[in-house]
Amino acid sequence: MYNFLLPDEFIRSVFEITPEKLNELGIKGIITDLDNTLVEWDRADATDELVQWFEMMRESGIKIIIASNNNEARVRQFAEPHGIPFIFRAKKPLGAAYYAALVQLRLRRHEVAMLGDQLLTDVMGAKRQKLYTFLVRPVANSDGLVTKFNRFVERRVYNDLRRKGKYPWED
Repeated sequence: MYNFLLPDEFIRSVFEITPEKLNELGIKGIITDLDNTLVEWDRADATDELVQWFEMMRESGIKIIIASNNNEARVRQFAEPHGIPFIFRAKKPLGAAYYAALVQLRLRRHEVAMLGDQLLTDVMGAKRQKLYTFLVRPVANSDGLVTKFNRFVERRVYNDLRRKGKYPWED
């Protein structure tokens, strides 16, 4: 029932993704969302820990590109200081941004994973493109206005998973 909504892996933090884990999966590149995936939606810059994660990936030959539904100024301000290519106003879950990211990464679908915090945009769009998916627990408990509707729908999916004993983030 949830084929396009359920990620391949549920993770609590981006820091659970290591080069070793990606190598085991045959993953050479990551398309990542920005807001509430890497940092809070209202935080302008990367944390020191995140900068170290970017560097670890880069040193291991893992390519990263940001695909965000946010505007150019927001995404550019975050990505450029770290030399990370980006796609803004990605219109996820539509497929164009995922395809553009694959082209920029110069990798094939089976070599790329999507990292995001939303089922209806990040996971659904990536699954439709046959990408491996990581769903991260949102970094912040608050969201921008548009995301609030998505969270409402996600809660329904999570409640169903909880009833089936498959909820990923029991605390």
